[in-house]
Amino acid sequence: MQPIENSGLVDISSIAVDKDLSKDRRVAEFVHRIRNPYRFRCGDFTVSARFSENGPTFEECLQRLVSQ
Repeated sequence: MQPIENSGLVDISSIAVDKDLSKDRRVAEFVHRIRNPYRFRCGDFTVSARFSENGPTFEECLQRLVSQ
């Protein structure tokens, strides 16, 4: 198993998205800022996203995240 590279990952705790934007625009802005929505940092943690075949869609997960 190769070591996981964490350098260069965006820390989402430092990202703020304008809540006055439409929901679709907030999602687009968030994805643009984190560069890789499947792999990013949140503080000291590295997040690697995976989705199950019958689980929520990527878009649904992101909308829940930016709607909070």
